[in-house]
Amino acid sequence: MANLKEIRGRISSISSTMQITRAMKMVSAAKLKKAQDAIVMLRPYSEKLQELIQNVNSSSDPDQVSIYAQKREVKRVLFIAVTSNRGLAGAFNSNIVKELNVQFQNNAQYEVEVLSIGKKAYDAVRKTRTVYSNESAVFDNLNFDAVANVTEAVMSSFREGKFDEVYVIYNKFVNAATQEVTAEKLLPITMAEVNAAEPQVETDYIFEPNRAEILDNLIPKSIKTQVFKAVLDSVASEHGARMTAMHKATDNAQELKNDLVIFYNKARQAAITNEILEIVSGAEALKNS
Repeated sequence: MANLKEIRGRISSISSTMQITRAMKMVSAAKLKKAQDAIVMLRPYSEKLQELIQNVNSSSDPDQVSIYAQKREVKRVLFIAVTSNRGLAGAFNSNIVKELNVQFQNNAQYEVEVLSIGKKAYDAVRKTRTVYSNESAVFDNLNFDAVANVTEAVMSSFREGKFDEVYVIYNKFVNAATQEVTAEKLLPITMAEVNAAEPQVETDYIFEPNRAEILDNLIPKSIKTQVFKAVLDSVASEHGARMTAMHKATDNAQELKNDLVIFYNKARQAAITNEILEIVSGAEALKNS
């Protein structure tokens, strides 16, 4: 059985840990608000941009398909895995790694490479998979331009035929306690399919300067926005997951501390009782001597 000094040391250690987890929870809660506002504001823009591209493309010449929409025989696949640079966020990072492993199995017949946005993804795959690039430094100064530069390199590789399909895997932010692991096809982009059985609503657009040039500008911007949205989703999810994990850790530490305090009090009371018994026994022995 541990002595009273060891128990006091454990209680002190748990109290220090609680201070750390409580502080981390408060920091994540403060950062979550900003990250949540950023993704909530970006989502309507991203969705409207994709809708606009589909509407414009639906009325374009089918022979003039954007290079980013061209489908070809799949031989090489790139996965963009978005995690965080730090841990202590529950299953936030491990869920992405699990999804990556599932995708590896589903695409075992292809050559697969990984672009990691986040140190945890890089650490998970660097010894077993081909790493196309490690872009963990994006989080040092997160902004659209930094993510757009990474995306531009991926788009260039797709244009050159280095990859036939590109997917982005990230945690989609639902709320502070819920994150959904999402795997989206980034390239080739998916255009709305026309259903011949349904009546088509004809739209009359006036294009300035012209339809092709508009699509050539909108499609790359949409792809970059999609990746930026995935990164912002992941950032908000990270703070939500870490806040939840630290809240649970603080509660668990409090329960453990309470149990140790009770155990300490019982052990202390037993020690005091033993000392009293020893004193009484000594006094009785003196009387009888």
